[in-house]
Amino acid sequence: MSKALVIVDIQNDTPKNYKEVIDTINKAIDWAVNNEIHVVYIRHENLSAGARNFKPDTVGAELASDLKIASKNVFTKNKGNALTSEEFADFISENKISELYIVGGDATICVKSTCFNLRKANHEVTVLSDGITSWSKKKIPEMIEYYESKGCKIISLNELLSQDKGTT
Repeated sequence: MSKALVIVDIQNDTPKNYKEVIDTINKAIDWAVNNEIHVVYIRHENLSAGARNFKPDTVGAELASDLKIASKNVFTKNKGNALTSEEFADFISENKISELYIVGGDATICVKSTCFNLRKANHEVTVLSDGITSWSKKKIPEMIEYYESKGCKIISLNELLSQDKGTT
């Protein structure tokens, strides 16, 4: 069984709240690298007319400068669900990835849609509760309940790291 850490939409146009979770995300990236787990970056590009954020070929659409880059596995999507990136879906299939750890920028939109669709495709999904944020942080508890209702596991980074120590 292959695993991946998926970082969803940590880009320059991500809500400034991401600064509160960037350390957790970067530590999760270190954990993945140390455990030979695929590290995948999902970038959103907004193709809508009149879009103000995540416009293709802008600084806002680039991965955030304080995000650790540990692989060349960077996939671009134009909709909320990361699986709408055919390259990402192919990467999962080609690498026989069945377990995904999710962190990211908007818990109420892209993270939500990605988790829902990964579960629908029968993947094991674990959301790092302290590695997600949103435009409206007060909605995060509601989103965590939603993820659980769809069959996602919810753990903190510390729980993940302590589980890891128990298996070595």
